[in-house]
Amino acid sequence: MLELENLVNTYGWVVIVKHIQNKSVPDYNTFIGEWRLDDIIEEMQKEEANILILWNILKPRQIYAINEKLKPIWAKAWDRVDLILKIFERNALSKEAKLQIELASIKHMWPRIFDMGMELWKQWWQWKWETNTEIMKRHLSKREAHIRDELDHFAKVRAQHRQSRDRKWINTVWVVGYTNAWKSTLTNTLTRKWVLAEDKLFATLWTSVWKMFIPASYEEETGKYIPPKEVLINDTIWFIRELPPKLIEAFKSTLEDSIESDLLLHVIDASDPKIDIKIRVVEEILESIW
Repeated sequence: MLELENLVNTYGWVVIVKHIQNKSVPDYNTFIGEWRLDDIIEEMQKEEANILILWNILKPRQIYAINEKLKPIWAKAWDRVDLILKIFERNALSKEAKLQIELASIKHMWPRIFDMGMELWKQWWQWKWETNTEIMKRHLSKREAHIRDELDHFAKVRAQHRQSRDRKWINTVWVVGYTNAWKSTLTNTLTRKWVLAEDKLFATLWTSVWKMFIPASYEEETGKYIPPKEVLINDTIWFIRELPPKLIEAFKSTLEDSIESDLLLHVIDASDPKIDIKIRVVEEILESIW
């Protein structure tokens, strides 16, 4: 619940109603159950809340049924992926990040279009009758193909950069960690450069590469001279528990640099009470990328 509240605050909203539902088996239609949903809607209307966020990944039919119940009070329902995508969309600055988020949004939207039976009416399109679902399917397919072509271009450019660094014998360090683990703050300190560092979840949504200068030194035992050296510090995007596979796949090309890096530096907030869980989350996501 605390992580959900932090995400809502990151998006710029305020939590005014909170509920925890203890249910061994999710309700087939509404996930949390009809009676519990009715109670929440009544409280939302009283408190003038207009968004219901469920911190789980819901099936298309479930989110559709909840939204239908929310229509009388002019409110909407989001699940876990909806909220994360909205935050990504708001914070993304680079063209590549925006394309990756759009690709993830398309993949998230796809089953909601086809599994909810939204073939309500037909219209004339290119000399044949088509349902809205068919029209949307064709549009999203074309858009997805175009986005993948553009992302392939960015991936090729990054591959060329890696080859250039290899030729120059420049070592790279890939900074990883759970979201809001102060990765960017560490990168700023090491490189003396400016990278966005905020006490917010998902403050960094793109990969930043900076140079760190290591001055010359001498080995104490042998007195051997060690010349100065430059190292590239790669500050990467977030990790979070139960990250939907659609999002990992969309950002996979950005995270490919980890495979080629010389060192993975896992930044951990030692004061976090859930430190073991978050370490395991980062390790599992890295394994899925490799």
